[in-house]
Amino acid sequence: MNIDLDRIDYEILVLLQKNARRSNKELAAAVGLAPSSCLARVQRLRDGGVLKGFHAEVEPEYLGIGLQSLIAVQLQKHSRTMVKAFWKHVLGLPEVLAVYHVTGEYDFQIHVAVRDAHHLRDLALDAFTTRPEVSRIATSLIFESIRKTELPKL
Repeated sequence: MNIDLDRIDYEILVLLQKNARRSNKELAAAVGLAPSSCLARVQRLRDGGVLKGFHAEVEPEYLGIGLQSLIAVQLQKHSRTMVKAFWKHVLGLPEVLAVYHVTGEYDFQIHVAVRDAHHLRDLALDAFTTRPEVSRIATSLIFESIRKTELPKL
């Protein structure tokens, strides 16, 4: 569904990206709408697929995550069948946080979260190098990361 967004829709999106726990009453006041009108707009944005979800950011260490990494994966052959099979496989791995199908020397960049270096080694060996689609991998440790929660309005 294609939705035309106006200035107020953009304001709502910016505010929700900064704090998705904001009440409808607070949101309505911030954008200058009646609460019922604001709620209808948010529902339209949800129904239209503009708002895909609301998430809580959790400190990784509290979940036993001690290390994050990017795993670059080069496929044996870049065929639709191999790409689909690989997507299905990696999306089923609990350690996978994000998957990027990219151009360049490697076909995928996969962001993973693991307990430690031993867990990363086992994941690389058991979940990636054993796959028939995979030609080779390269692993990069993430020392620090900052993720912006607000998308730019282009």
